[in-house]
Amino acid sequence: MTLQALIFDVDGTLAETERDGHRVAFNQAFADAGVPWSWDDATYARLLAVAGGKERMLHYWRELDPAAAEASDAPARIDDLHRRKTAHYVRLVAEGGIGLRPGVERLLREARAAGMRLAIATTTTPDNVEALVSATLGADAMGWFDCIGAGDAVPRKKPDAGIYTWVLARMGLTAAQCVAFEDSANGLRAAVGAGLRTVVTTGAYTRGEAFPGALALLDGLGAPGAPAHGHVHAAPWSGVVSLDVLRLWAG
Repeated sequence: MTLQALIFDVDGTLAETERDGHRVAFNQAFADAGVPWSWDDATYARLLAVAGGKERMLHYWRELDPAAAEASDAPARIDDLHRRKTAHYVRLVAEGGIGLRPGVERLLREARAAGMRLAIATTTTPDNVEALVSATLGADAMGWFDCIGAGDAVPRKKPDAGIYTWVLARMGLTAAQCVAFEDSANGLRAAVGAGLRTVVTTGAYTRGEAFPGALALLDGLGAPGAPAHGHVHAAPWSGVVSLDVLRLWAG
């Protein structure tokens, strides 16, 4: 079946946002609210196993103080922290502190020029998506994407497949007509659960994870003079992930 759309995760896939973006914003939100939490690199790496910012904070709170985490005011406090965190993240991105991963802009522009449809499927909030896309690709770049599935569009976060099935339904496409891009084991499980062939480009926090069922497992998308390395269909591969390469893999 002809490849018609590319569907991208955001955090870790479009850009390395986690360590110097989301983690920093969480810590600034905790400080603002007088919450005595501080997530160092190792702690945050562990917490990334929990998808979704609100869910991540609640999980951590339950580890520290289960009774307080189940109190009647806990959801409102989590919501407040998440609003503060989002505001800090949007500011960090707008200041230019986070760029796209190598090869991402090239592939997006190549796909648009060829009439390939684009979509996003992520657990991060719509505000975070817009901040990153606008800061890195331009104010009109949100219009590049036919569909943006983000935040609480579905009730369950990755590794549940819901966000991908939501995007596919709204695009009117089948999984066989698309290729997904992810960076984490949770993301891969979500995409594969929706029947999608998935290219995994591992990042700073996900290089040690297992990725059974990935179409390709690479260290990036590659660029002229700086090829990506990894495996495709379990065979060693290096090169630049272009639209023609994706069509070949999908075929």
